[in-house]
Amino acid sequence: MSARIVPLADAVAELVHDGDTVALEGFTHLIPVAAGHEIIRQGRRGLTLVRMTPDIVYDQLIGAGCAAKLVFSWAGNPGVGSLHRFRDAVQHAWPAPLEIEEHSHAGMANRYVAGASGLPFAVLRGYLGTDLPAHTATIAPITCPFTGETLTAVPALNPDVGIVHAQRADRAGNVQFWGITGVHKEVVLASARSLVTVEEVVDELTPVPGAVVLPGWAVTRVAHVPGGAHPSYAMGYSDRDNEYYQVWDKISRDRAAFQEWLTGVLA
Repeated sequence: MSARIVPLADAVAELVHDGDTVALEGFTHLIPVAAGHEIIRQGRRGLTLVRMTPDIVYDQLIGAGCAAKLVFSWAGNPGVGSLHRFRDAVQHAWPAPLEIEEHSHAGMANRYVAGASGLPFAVLRGYLGTDLPAHTATIAPITCPFTGETLTAVPALNPDVGIVHAQRADRAGNVQFWGITGVHKEVVLASARSLVTVEEVVDELTPVPGAVVLPGWAVTRVAHVPGGAHPSYAMGYSDRDNEYYQVWDKISRDRAAFQEWLTGVLA
């Protein structure tokens, strides 16, 4: 069955429920910011948010009270500094307490690959010599049955909902994206339900060097959202809005300024 193309609000209402584990992935570009804002508008609560590199859209979701837990491998306002709504939640439980589960980039990527592959866990060397296993219950030593070497196992990631942004889709729901492709493919394949927001819906997906195509049967819903990655960029369609990231730093430092920003999103 091919993915259905629906309005963003309808897709979020259908796919994202209170208490779900939700991954909004994207690295440097193709970050599904508009979808994150729609989750805020619909008032979702108790979410476990998953992402390799949570940046400002996760800061906004946390500040809006959508999140109960964050599973991640790095967090920050890229090129600017800290995520202040994230820090406020961890340090002062505002607007609600936030549980955190920290991994390495390699650990998170391998967890998605395991989830997409239908495997229960992934094995890697990356955590040896770090303090993360002492602080993260989902990191465990494992002995190689062939060499006796001590390695590290991490459980597969299978979000309830995986959300990404892409350049385009055809009318049958096949999705095409290129540039820095990150873990787009893996998170969609690992998730029980998926949403891809796209810059453009076309009659035919013409070849692009290095492009990845997600077949419509692997995607649950597609939403046509031009500019849906702003302030990140969509290669070939938009540029990164560097000023937005700097302005966000000032907004996010102050609860009152953030609540004023939030009022605008909810309007």
